Amino acid sequence: MDALSIGLSLGSTLIGGLFGGGQKKAARRAADEKKQLQNKLDNFKRQDIINPYADVQDLSSMITNPYENIGVATQAAEMQAEEADISLANTLDTLAATGAGAGGATALAQAALRSKKDVSSSIERQEANNQQLAAQGEAQMQQEKMAEAQRMQQADVMGKEFVYGQQEQRDLADMNRLQAQITGKAQEEANLLGQASATQSAVTGALGNVASAFMGNQG
Repeated sequence: MDALSIGLSLGSTLIGGLFGGGQKKAARRAADEKKQLQNKLDNFKRQDIINPYADVQDLSSMITNPYENIGVATQAAEMQAEEADISLANTLDTLAATGAGAGGATALAQAALRSKKDVSSSIERQEANNQQLAAQGEAQMQQEKMAEAQRMQQADVMGKEFVYGQQEQRDLADMNRLQAQITGKAQEEANLLGQASATQSAVTGALGNVASAFMGNQG
């Protein structure tokens, strides 16, 4: 091998060595990036596990018994007694003024009393019915309030579950992306190291050939 060929071979070997060194440097850079990505994955901040029912409240305090305050209608009975007394007194005064006998007075008083009893009884039935209707209305209103409160609490629970689920999906996607990047950097590092090793072997072989050729020329 002449001097020119030896020079060219030696130059190519040196260039190959430089190229192999660049591959090793790139491999170290890939390793550093892989390490950073791994550290980011290891320290990935996951959201805390939640209990979506944590704020659900006991609604039993909303329920009362609207029928417990229904009482006997006594006002009408009291009015009946008062009016009966007044009617009886007026009747007796009238009979006394007209000179009627005691029998007639008693009959008129009894008739007036029966009339007042009928009126009183009607008023009592009406008051009892009104109280019953009011209690039924209160019970219906309580049922509607309870249903609405339960609906709002369930909506709150579902909302929390939805938000948590969406964030969980995003976190898992980010972690999967980081893992894919780590795997990619590891593969890149391995490829570069393999190329650098092959280049180093080629350079070593080429230097051996150059040395052999040089020694042959010297001989």
